[in-house]
Amino acid sequence: MQKSDRKPLYFLALGDSYTIGEAVADEERWPVQLAKLLQQKGFDVQPPEIIATTGWRTDQLKEAIMKGTQRNEYDMVSLLIGVNNQYQGRPVESYRPEFEELLRVAIQLAGGKKERVFVLSIPDYGFTPFGREKQQAISAGIDAYNAANKEISDNYGVQYFYITDLTRKGLEDSTLVAPDGLHPSGKMYALWAERIAAVF
Repeated sequence: MQKSDRKPLYFLALGDSYTIGEAVADEERWPVQLAKLLQQKGFDVQPPEIIATTGWRTDQLKEAIMKGTQRNEYDMVSLLIGVNNQYQGRPVESYRPEFEELLRVAIQLAGGKKERVFVLSIPDYGFTPFGREKQQAISAGIDAYNAANKEISDNYGVQYFYITDLTRKGLEDSTLVAPDGLHPSGKMYALWAERIAAVF
């Protein structure tokens, strides 16, 4: 990316509840926090455009993107998707091609420049009050999904941020979980944003 003396930078964040920030204030969403951190570093990052809704699977995110974006090309595009595929019991084998297709779309929206795209690993909701009783099964499922999306990201040469380890602190520190007992808190999202911003 270029610093602010060059041009405004446009950021598109694609995902589900974890990107739209279910149960937190708008300013606590991780894409918003990331944009602010990058602004502090001298990048003229505009307020992020977010295409994400709680409950979306990969196929639903694709449908939403196909309806159109505000711009034809972005300087940054993030992708975090798959937890609802996993939660609904869909096999990893069905997730892989759908995630890969979304990653190709993300690269296209980044002007075909893979270095403008980054993927986040899927959080582990087993480490929340909601998922505590089925933590081992949930964690195994999340690990399998993340192994798939990381392999695909690596194959495309796309930056991959593993944030699942941070979400596995949710039961030892309740302030990292939102009041709904399931989603990350603004404090948790801040940790994600800091991890991503550190590479810029």
